[in-house]
Amino acid sequence: MTRRHARRRRHLLLVLAAALPCAACGGPEPFPFAAPGRWRPGGSNEANLRAMAFDPAHLERGQDALRRDAQAATAAVTRHRNDRVRPLPRTSTSILGAEEGGDGR
Repeated sequence: MTRRHARRRRHLLLVLAAALPCAACGGPEPFPFAAPGRWRPGGSNEANLRAMAFDPAHLERGQDALRRDAQAATAAVTRHRNDRVRPLPRTSTSILGAEEGGDGR
């Protein structure tokens, strides 16, 4: 047996020795939400979507966007890529008056 084979064999034994305790533990459950005693949704997402839908037909087929023009979005992406982002509008107020920018500075 050459040194190379001995090194490979030793490496394989170390890997197996490290993996054996992990295999004995059983590892985590594949789906912890399915464990006994846990809450199961039972269709609550579907019920919420049905309650929020304006037109029930939209649940079967979607609705087109009202505005199909992507120029505004394209312009915003171009400004971002060229590092010419516009400041946010003033949206917050304080006791002393309007604050600068949308981030409160």
